[in-house]
Amino acid sequence: MLTIFGRGQDRGPLFSRRSFLQIGGLGLGAGALSLADLNRLEASTSAPRRQKAVINIFLGGGPPHQDLFDLKMEAPVEIRGEFSPISTAVPGVQICEVLPQLARVMDRAAIIRSVVGATDRHDAFQCMTGWLTRDLASLGGRPSLGSVVAKLQGPVDPSVPPFVGLAEPTKEIRWSDAGKPGFLGPAYSAFKPDQEGRANMSLSGITLEQLQDRERLLSSLDRLRRHVDTDPQMQAVDRFTAGALGVLTSNRLADALDLSQEDPKVRERYGDGKPYKYQYDGAPTVNEHLLLARRLIEAGVRVVSLSYGRWDSHGKNFDLVRDHGSKLDQCLSALIEDLDFRGMLDDVTVIAWGEFGRTPRINKNAGRDHWPGVSCALLAGGGMRMGQVIGSTNRLGEEARERPVHFQEIFATLYHNLGINTASTTIADPSGRPQYLVEKGPIAELL
Repeated sequence: MLTIFGRGQDRGPLFSRRSFLQIGGLGLGAGALSLADLNRLEASTSAPRRQKAVINIFLGGGPPHQDLFDLKMEAPVEIRGEFSPISTAVPGVQICEVLPQLARVMDRAAIIRSVVGATDRHDAFQCMTGWLTRDLASLGGRPSLGSVVAKLQGPVDPSVPPFVGLAEPTKEIRWSDAGKPGFLGPAYSAFKPDQEGRANMSLSGITLEQLQDRERLLSSLDRLRRHVDTDPQMQAVDRFTAGALGVLTSNRLADALDLSQEDPKVRERYGDGKPYKYQYDGAPTVNEHLLLARRLIEAGVRVVSLSYGRWDSHGKNFDLVRDHGSKLDQCLSALIEDLDFRGMLDDVTVIAWGEFGRTPRINKNAGRDHWPGVSCALLAGGGMRMGQVIGSTNRLGEEARERPVHFQEIFATLYHNLGINTASTTIADPSGRPQYLVEKGPIAELL
């Protein structure tokens, strides 16, 4: 039986994504759809598409800048650490020895060694918005990049959400934040596919008789419309799910999430990131999320965010970097090469970064503590000028010495790469006041 509403204990009708997904291949306002109708719709949307997109890889916990992309070999041993630098494909640019595959593709990437503007706070907020958590907090907070893009640009394909979050659930929930919608409201939240949701995105269990049950469907839709008008929670449902139920008229999203359809050799190149180590309350090192991100972009998603690893290395910093760093080296270099091979690299901007850096001085537990003074980021693609390092820190890696780059400059660059002019574009907050997306301009060195 087709259903739109589920029912909770003694609570009357409940609306959920799951109850929407049970409907099958139907759109709001639609009558009965035959299987032939669905096949024609799928065929009409199956042509390859190109759009500007961003893959935002959050290294939750704060990766040590001086042990990845900004080694300080002239510093005292208690600051320098255990790693040695290696040369890269860009003459004069060196990175950590645990990143040999990224070193090989450094001509297709850029490093920022002087990211500033962080706070000593464990969450993804600045890496998803460019703002502080307190900014416009009374109105709901600043929306994330993905939510803004969903608002301004909408879906490329009605069956594919513009913003997808692949962050695994974590005990420390701030480290699995895919990017909040802020004052835009839940209608612009990230679509978060899970195993249950993936199973319900298939039409394989829907029969012709069910799809043609016009009378029962229209009755449910009438009740749905009335419920929309009266229930504020209903008005806040994911725009993509509630707007047209288009996910279910196409297998595009389900196929993108099905890695069994991927070339085994490509999957092997990315790796799986297992065994998961040093996870504690953070995200696992799911290498395949980067592959899923590429597949989702191909399907029409504009922004994919994900959390990779748990980098809060107060103890055993160097062991953690050997584990997390080598796994990130494999999947991130694979993503860059994969996008390049498929002709997507100029259209897709990839960024990998954390909420802050780590202390220059190594503590008694062979760890590094929080250091909001400066951090680093790696970018690739997006039609930017690659093969360069932007900014530098002082001899001990304590602060930006040359060309400090603020979080908002990075976000202005991401928006620019998506075709959004941050100098002129605003979105209205709940009070009706126009708000600029960021207050700084793009990074000139990358454009």
